[in-house]
Amino acid sequence: MPSLKDVQNKIAAVKKTKQITKAMNMVATSRLRGAQTNMENFRPYAAKFTEVLGSLAEKSGDEASPLLLPREDVKKIHIVLCTSDRGLCGGFNVNLIDKTIAFIKEKAGADIELSFTNFGRRGRDWCRKENYAIADEHIGVVGTNIEFSVSATAGRLMVDGFLQGDYDEVHVIFSEFLSMARQVPTIKQLIPIPPIETAVEEATEASGEYQAEHICEPSPESLLGELLPRNVNVQLHSALLETSTSEHAARMAAMDNATKACNDLIENLTLLYNKARQAAITAELMDIVGGAEALKG
Repeated sequence: MPSLKDVQNKIAAVKKTKQITKAMNMVATSRLRGAQTNMENFRPYAAKFTEVLGSLAEKSGDEASPLLLPREDVKKIHIVLCTSDRGLCGGFNVNLIDKTIAFIKEKAGADIELSFTNFGRRGRDWCRKENYAIADEHIGVVGTNIEFSVSATAGRLMVDGFLQGDYDEVHVIFSEFLSMARQVPTIKQLIPIPPIETAVEEATEASGEYQAEHICEPSPESLLGELLPRNVNVQLHSALLETSTSEHAARMAAMDNATKACNDLIENLTLLYNKARQAAITAELMDIVGGAEALKG
């Protein structure tokens, strides 16, 4: 049985750890409110943007822009991996990396070339460990107040890379925020832009609402040339906002579980301390009784 001093030191250490986890839980909760507000404010904009693009694409056809045409032979795949910069958020980063590994295995081929754009240090470190080519990296972006200029800069590089033939497909892997207890790793194709009108029709059937026809000036083809690259920026920014909100929710839950584990550990250590103290008292009483009996003899 450990000594009383050792148990006391362990209890003190766990109490300090509990203070840290509780403080981190409060910080994550505070940041979650802001991140969730930004995400919820941006969702209607992204949805309306997709609706307008769907109407334009339906009028002009797939030939209106090279960003709508899939490549016949896909050899170069670019992946945008959105993770966090720090840990202590449960399985948040592990789930995203596992989703990436599953996607790579699905697309695996002898002639497939993979490259990455990393948002977050954890994903960047994993790519370096696995020796994947990193075209671009952004550290200290996810988890903070994300500027749209960051998404626009990264999106422009991806569009230019696709048009120049550096990439045949561009996919983004992010964590979709569904609720405080559920964040789902998700894969979305950014380039070539998947059929937008199909997504709009599905949303219309699900909601049962009438989608108004958009009158275009200038022509739909001209507008698509301007709006399709911006759609990549919008979808990428939406993915970053979703990931940021999911990270704070995952860290808040992880720190809450860690605080509860500290309480359980303190309770067990206190019980152990009481047992050790009782054993020490019993041993001292036995020594006193033994000494008294020896004096009588």
